[in-house]
Amino acid sequence: MISQYNTNLWIKILKKEFSFDDFRPMEESHRHYGLRRKLVNLLKTKGINNSDVLNAIGKVPRHAFLDKAFLEFAYEDRAFPIGEGQTISHPYTVAYQTQLLDIQAGDRILEIGTGSGYQAAVLAEMGAQVYSIERIKKLYDRTKPILKSLNYRKIMCFYGDGFLGLPDLAPFDKIIITAAAPEIPETILKQLKIGGVIIIPYGEGEKQLMLRITRTEEYHFEQETLDTFSFVPMLKGKEEKR
Repeated sequence: MISQYNTNLWIKILKKEFSFDDFRPMEESHRHYGLRRKLVNLLKTKGINNSDVLNAIGKVPRHAFLDKAFLEFAYEDRAFPIGEGQTISHPYTVAYQTQLLDIQAGDRILEIGTGSGYQAAVLAEMGAQVYSIERIKKLYDRTKPILKSLNYRKIMCFYGDGFLGLPDLAPFDKIIITAAAPEIPETILKQLKIGGVIIIPYGEGEKQLMLRITRTEEYHFEQETLDTFSFVPMLKGKEEKR
């Protein structure tokens, strides 16, 4: 049964009246461990077979990136609103993109679209150094301290335009984009090292194609088209507080 608190929160979400006070990290419990084990087993049935990815999913407290009202649902394979028209992706989507990246310990990863911080946390659990950009100031202001409170020291958060990337910190071993790109930004391609890969949902509309782009030479890239997914759109510029 959904509690009155849950019902009230969903009403606020539908009316777009919820605030960042509705989102608070929660303490860890043995129940959370059990729920994550079930989630990992579910992801295995859906084709996620990279043991490092599964181990990371099994460790990251997804409930800490959501409001307490979502406790009963935090480890279901569902997306949830996190404010400002954005969502925390399905765990399967996070695992799928991460598996495509083939993370190695010490990899320098550029993430475009910090959002809730959950994807960045999964990458950090795998030993990557993550440089994550968020264009929405409210999300940046909320997510950065959550990641800090969870002791993810290998994640550096930046408030900025994802289409510009972080040229001063390039090149990156790998790049992940967590929003639907209407184009493949040339500025981002230039920030990938030779031999590196970009995972990017490409296209407009309700569904996008997941692409894996490999930089084989300085001016040569190879592109693979994979499955279809649904992401919020990738937008240019920065969004200040409203």
